[in-house]
Amino acid sequence: MNIAQELAAFDAHWSPRPLARVNDYEVKAVKLRGEFVWHAHEDTDELFLVVIGTLTIRLRDGDVTLGPGDLYVVPRGVEHCPVADEEVSILLFEPAGTVNTGDAAPR
Repeated sequence: MNIAQELAAFDAHWSPRPLARVNDYEVKAVKLRGEFVWHAHEDTDELFLVVIGTLTIRLRDGDVTLGPGDLYVVPRGVEHCPVADEEVSILLFEPAGTVNTGDAAPR
């Protein structure tokens, strides 16, 4: 599988697309633009890997800014808000069935 080809196949923002499954985890491709909702995942960590662009993950105690090739793990239960001023392409690694809005109302 070619990640660039998979990302080129869609334009929707904030709609994770499963690419692969590793045991009980999914690898999801996502395009982001704008600000998401503040939310937390009470039962799981969430790994963000930036492929293209710059992503800011807002945390209550300070922001984390990621560029291409950077990854960050948001620990379970930590409230966060992803923000992308320009379109960003990322991979998410999280348990299968994880809702992207966590404990917030669906977007």
